[in-house]
Amino acid sequence: MIRSAQPADIPNLFHLIEKVSDFHKSLDIDRYNFLPNQGKRYEKWLHKLLLDSRHLCLVVDASESESSQLVAYLIATVESEIPIYHLKEYGYIHDLWVEESYRRQGIARQMLMKTREHFQQLGIPQIRLNSLVNNAAAFKLYSSCGFRPSTFEMLLKCNID
Repeated sequence: MIRSAQPADIPNLFHLIEKVSDFHKSLDIDRYNFLPNQGKRYEKWLHKLLLDSRHLCLVVDASESESSQLVAYLIATVESEIPIYHLKEYGYIHDLWVEESYRRQGIARQMLMKTREHFQQLGIPQIRLNSLVNNAAAFKLYSSCGFRPSTFEMLLKCNID
């Protein structure tokens, strides 16, 4: 069941956040050379995020029991555009993760649709996200949900002694 995260869920998100971090790092260590304990590093930010109803943190429980195990999450925020554009605010999806054994069940798609509905209700006209260029599964998912390529981020590693 997809639901909004509560403060009590934050520690249960840490292992999923670590998996996202490890996955990104495995695909591009130069871009995603994270500090250790990514989950714990999210803690203050997530508590602040949950206090603002404009932002969104969705989670999926594996079971309905009291000792729930989170198997998926999505974090999205409302961001301000710089004042040279007509667009004032946009939604930004920071993270989306579904545990491997729960993939291909429509969970990610449902979370993306709930995110779209949330931002539409707020009057936010646009949602953005970034995805690694070699993450074909993510590209396929996002494209099938109506996202289109927009910008292309590039990276140059400078050798500094």
